[in-house]
Amino acid sequence: MSASLTTVAYLGATILFILSLGGLSNPESSRRGNLYGIIGMTIAVLATVFGPRVAAAGIPWLIAAMVAGGAIGLYAARAVQMTQMPELVAIMHSLVGLAACLVGYASYIDTSIAFSGAEKAIHEIEIYIGILIGAVTFSGSVIAFGKLSGKIGGKPLLLPARHWLNLAGLLVVLWFGREFLHAPTVQAGMTPLIIMTVISLLFGIHMVMAIGGADMPVVVSMLNSYSGWAAAATGFMLSNDLLIVTGALVGSSGAILSYIMCRAMNRNFVSVIAGGFGTGGGTPAAAGAQPAGEVVAVSAVETAELLREAKNVIIVPGYGMAVAQAQHTVFEITKHLREKGVNVRFGIHPVAGRMPGHMNVLLAEAKVPYDIVMEMDEINADFPETDLAMVIGANDIVNPAAQEDPASPIAGMPVLEVWKAKTSIVMKRSMASGYAGVDNPLFYKENNRMLFGDAKKMLDEVLVALMA
Repeated sequence: MSASLTTVAYLGATILFILSLGGLSNPESSRRGNLYGIIGMTIAVLATVFGPRVAAAGIPWLIAAMVAGGAIGLYAARAVQMTQMPELVAIMHSLVGLAACLVGYASYIDTSIAFSGAEKAIHEIEIYIGILIGAVTFSGSVIAFGKLSGKIGGKPLLLPARHWLNLAGLLVVLWFGREFLHAPTVQAGMTPLIIMTVISLLFGIHMVMAIGGADMPVVVSMLNSYSGWAAAATGFMLSNDLLIVTGALVGSSGAILSYIMCRAMNRNFVSVIAGGFGTGGGTPAAAGAQPAGEVVAVSAVETAELLREAKNVIIVPGYGMAVAQAQHTVFEITKHLREKGVNVRFGIHPVAGRMPGHMNVLLAEAKVPYDIVMEMDEINADFPETDLAMVIGANDIVNPAAQEDPASPIAGMPVLEVWKAKTSIVMKRSMASGYAGVDNPLFYKENNRMLFGDAKKMLDEVLVALMA
């Protein structure tokens, strides 16, 4: 394939990637967006493999690597449950960071192309920055995978003088960057490069370990942005225009998504990176007004009766629904109620679950119609006219303390105002607090009822009672 044909293929792939991002912005067009992305990536890979920069002798190796990687990806797609998607996304981000590091080292030790003067300095800066971003992305994503999968606790690890430690690490990285650029030989440059890599890996670990469970959706989108910039840095190292453009698209879209997530939590992006919000142990993260009152428990049969009598129902799903894999039963209940003329809709908080769009993905998998799945801003004003608000495994995103208690750690965070409905039912396994470690006054309100137990088991009982 000629260089000009490769450029045309890259341009077509870039257009398809842009169309893919546009399609993924809406649930109804997400399938089309995925298709555009698949076609674009196929064109990009084929244009690269059969392009002028790949020797014919290397093609079999590339094909073998693609087959191996494709087989692993296919296995993961089939084996990983929808509830495990957040940790899968995190570990995939780590692979992008690892690739950037490996490409950076390979580019540095490759002597087949000799650079000199300013060109040499620019090439080495690209390598240094690419490995730095890649290492932070790799280690941070691995820690995020551990937290999301439950292998590492959600409680933030706050080291003494952690900000000074970060600053000291940055200064050391800058110092060794200078040493790297002035190294007379490749061998001499390896020492500062390795030291910088180790510091970057430690920084990635420290950064994500200091972030509490309540901020994990932001972490996922943030690491998505990092992986994009790591891919762009790889493109600079390889002089590959498509990688640069694609990485910039992913990096910028991830940054915008992170901003949206922070705004939805009334959080400052810098404060999220600094860490310290949320705990994993179920104890209050900070002192605030303690809820008072009694909890009123209901049974599955009583819940079914309340649903049967309601005309307007809003269902608020949370991570508890994902853990119990109850989305299919939720759809069956929704289908039955709608057939009886009940107006059923879903209220989705931007940070519900463990990653952006987590609840939307689960509901789409269960075939819940897109048109009844509403964002928080679209549905919040409707709660006062709602007969029944049903919260399935959510906590912080429906916590009235965000509006009523200025001393609460989540004060100012936009929440779904389920307590304004005539009746609310909260489904939980226990009275434990959410990822922010804050007690929820909703549980004690006069119009609230608690349905305790596994979400899937209890919803199955509710469905049976409804069908009776």
